[in-house]
Amino acid sequence: MPTIAVPEPIPLKWADGFRRIEREHRLPDGFPQPVLDEAAWVARVPRLPATDLTDVPFVTIDPPGSMDLDQALHLERLRAGYRVWYAIADVGAFVRPGGVIDAEARTRGETVYLPMGRVPLHPPVLSEGAASLLPGAVRPAAVWCVDLDADGRTVGADVRRALVRSRERLDYAYVQAAVDTGTADGVLALLAEIGRLRLDLERARGGVTLPVPEQEVVHHGGRYRLEFRLPLPAETWNAQISLLTGMAAATMMLDAEVGVLRVLPRPRPADLDTVRRLARALDVPWPDGASYGTVVHDLDPKNAQQAAFLHESKVLLRGAGYVAFDGAPPRMAEHAAVAAPYAHVTAPLRRLADRYATEVCLAVAAGEPVPSDVRAALAPLPGLMSGSGRRAGAVERACVDLAEAFLLRDRIGQAFEAVVIDVDGRRGGGQVQINDPAVIARCDGDLPLGEQVVVRLAQADPATREVRFTLSS
Repeated sequence: MPTIAVPEPIPLKWADGFRRIEREHRLPDGFPQPVLDEAAWVARVPRLPATDLTDVPFVTIDPPGSMDLDQALHLERLRAGYRVWYAIADVGAFVRPGGVIDAEARTRGETVYLPMGRVPLHPPVLSEGAASLLPGAVRPAAVWCVDLDADGRTVGADVRRALVRSRERLDYAYVQAAVDTGTADGVLALLAEIGRLRLDLERARGGVTLPVPEQEVVHHGGRYRLEFRLPLPAETWNAQISLLTGMAAATMMLDAEVGVLRVLPRPRPADLDTVRRLARALDVPWPDGASYGTVVHDLDPKNAQQAAFLHESKVLLRGAGYVAFDGAPPRMAEHAAVAAPYAHVTAPLRRLADRYATEVCLAVAAGEPVPSDVRAALAPLPGLMSGSGRRAGAVERACVDLAEAFLLRDRIGQAFEAVVIDVDGRRGGGQVQINDPAVIARCDGDLPLGEQVVVRLAQADPATREVRFTLSS
């Protein structure tokens, strides 16, 4: 995707704008001293498990430069299928419910990422140090062992605390290049194999993986740029390992009638009918009997009509949240995009709910009662996570808006080629997507959905973070 480098004097202004966004959303500036003191202490004296799995050759796969490494995996081929070993950073070995680190984490909910850095859920001495699954370091972990049949279906799952040692830190580009060039073997070859099987199963059960590019502000070499980035297949395969683990965790908690799930309601019939009509209007094929996930799987976001359909059809995936239960399972226990019950358990360094869900699963798998302090913490989690999720989303959107305004502020009146991806039937106008630079913004005029148009920049104000186009005659 195209990227735009900005002139050297601008980064300071960008940084000022990002700091203002932090203040507007009341992001914490550092950690209170008692939290830092407790973190420094527990980093030296974690609760270490008796089980030793340091002989399992785990590897991590993350974006380059990542230090908060939540997951490490190892994959094996069995005679009748596969075995997935998935080690998750054991934050519970360091953080006790009711302590000052836990209390601070409950005010944050999740790590918030900005182009200038991150506002972490936990102090870096833990999230980027003692608890992170860094290569070569022995770490406590919650280790999932999930067996799959030859088609990739889960046939058994267990989780226990154990010591692990990651052998290597890989990134997605490296994994993708190895698979594409035919040099992948061992774990990387199995990741592609299992990932593709799991994607087939996802489509068969009606799940959804949207091929939608992410709009990102990237800071590199002292400069900022804005780009559209479509996840690599390797990222999708890796995500499928996380998904199958979350599905196993959800099943475990539902069977035990205690836990916290990530849920998404099924689309309303009226919304589904609207999206089907939209597909016909935009010439997007929707065969009889095909699920939404099957329809979107092979769409090309570079195609104007298909890009518009992907954008508009996201209405079917709105309303995600969390539900906690201690007793009868909740009425709504399924995540519609996963098309199965699902729980967040694979990112406890970055997301509060994952630690508590993991503690429930560890107790259930061991045949032990769920600790009372864990049970007591479950009920408030959905509200805490909902609030932190809204804040993180608003910060991300504000950062992108600021980047768009900075990149375009000296180009008022210029014409751009764009794709109409949204039409506002009530107010008129809608949204257009421009690839150079990577911008999605409001546009006035009588817009033809899913068509290529020429638009003219009418406004780009970094102070208000507003960008606006008009349809060019």
